[in-house]
Amino acid sequence: MYSAKRFLILGFLSLFWISCETQPPKRPNILFIMSDDHTSQAWGIYGGALSEYVKNSGIKRLASEGVTLDNMFCTNAICVPSRAAILTGNMSHKNGVYTLGDALSPDTLNIAKIMSSAGYRTAIIGKWHLKEEPTGFDYYKVLPGQGRYFDPVFKTAENWEYGWKGGKEQKGFSSDIIGDESIEWMAQQSDDQPFFLMTHFKATHEPFHYPERHATLLEDITLPEPQSLLEPYPTETGRTFRGQLLDNLTKRWLRYQAEPDKYWTDYPGMPFEIDGLDSIGIRKKSYQKFVKDFIRCGAAIDDNIEKILAALEKSGQLDNTLIIYTSDQGYFLGEHGFFDKRMMLEESARMPFVVRYPKDLPQGERNTSLLMNIDIPALILDYAQVNQPDAMQGKSFRTLLKNPETPGREYTYYRYWEHSPDRPAHFGVRSQRYKLIYYYGEPLGMKSASKEATTPTWEFYDLLEDPKESINHFNNPNYKTIIEKMHQALKTEKAYYEDHAVVVPEL
Repeated sequence: MYSAKRFLILGFLSLFWISCETQPPKRPNILFIMSDDHTSQAWGIYGGALSEYVKNSGIKRLASEGVTLDNMFCTNAICVPSRAAILTGNMSHKNGVYTLGDALSPDTLNIAKIMSSAGYRTAIIGKWHLKEEPTGFDYYKVLPGQGRYFDPVFKTAENWEYGWKGGKEQKGFSSDIIGDESIEWMAQQSDDQPFFLMTHFKATHEPFHYPERHATLLEDITLPEPQSLLEPYPTETGRTFRGQLLDNLTKRWLRYQAEPDKYWTDYPGMPFEIDGLDSIGIRKKSYQKFVKDFIRCGAAIDDNIEKILAALEKSGQLDNTLIIYTSDQGYFLGEHGFFDKRMMLEESARMPFVVRYPKDLPQGERNTSLLMNIDIPALILDYAQVNQPDAMQGKSFRTLLKNPETPGREYTYYRYWEHSPDRPAHFGVRSQRYKLIYYYGEPLGMKSASKEATTPTWEFYDLLEDPKESINHFNNPNYKTIIEKMHQALKTEKAYYEDHAVVVPEL
């Protein structure tokens, strides 16, 4: 009798264990946090001259408890197209969002629609910037256009109107409101259903405002300058385009001071005086103001990352929430004498990226594999246990995160469509060591593009010997063989992604 009873108990336990082994693991909540232009130079975990000056307690915690990616690149370094690529898993020529002037069609398949269909509760809070009403989200609370830093207006389904109409003003600083609203929404979610939340900060976009609590940050500090700050005074690098010079930001400040009621925005820390300074002195002084404003603006993001982590920990949701923090692209902080983004150069195209999920990922590790922003939704779907649609061009990198020995991409592909004479339209490929860029310089009828074409040019960089991209080696005979290889790779990658506009010319 005893033996029979024991046999039955063992049998039931065996069935229970088999059942546990065959059931899929619980799907995690997924929190995707993204800022605007918060470039890797200002994160403090990527090294560089500014690393010891930035506030980054929240970012450092994510990095110490997760995996930091060194080589995540966007496919079109400007806000609207980059966001569309992340939402759709497709490049601009596939999702129809090429420039700042384009909108994402509400009918487009996006990550929120897929996650919602798979049983996730979905929401987006903060910057949207894709013009048409968000679709696929159970809840949205978004800024119109760029939105305001102080007392911003937010639009929800109850008061949506196209453009700058609709919405309701909310008192406070935008980063703090977006952080608080995200915490509140997550707290309202049931444990019975996983959530997918996109928390999008307006910061650190121009005009780089910051809350009063950070007004004195770096007040008595002289920040170190990038080596290339004074280009083109007088360095000749072989760079083939003028770029968005830091001097243009100085001119914006002065125009705002002259007619504050007529200018498109306002700026913090005014007035800005340049009397008695020569061009070099003006650029150096402008750099100090610009980068301090940028770091103060970024400090408010870090405050809210800390706050969100603390709230998830308190609610018991932290261990079952996969958390990503990234920026929609990089940003020049005086390198090459530039500010802004748009270009395929490293500071602009690199997206800082950290992902935390200790249940499945190592902690405190870095990964140098080449990745692209169209891979991000594929990763999210992988963790949500949802099959990736065939239409998506990206690839999940979950295995790569867990095992750095897993091969990543051999090349990343980039294309910028919003042509202007100073920043010509271009495409290119990057390997771990080399980069080849072709500036075809044509508007191609794109919205927001200049109609003034520019002379086509090539640039080639050896990122091992010249990580700051200070020397264009395209005409250097020592690199002839590798340039030919990169040229073939450019043709291959362009064809693979079915980007057929503008033929890659022969060398």
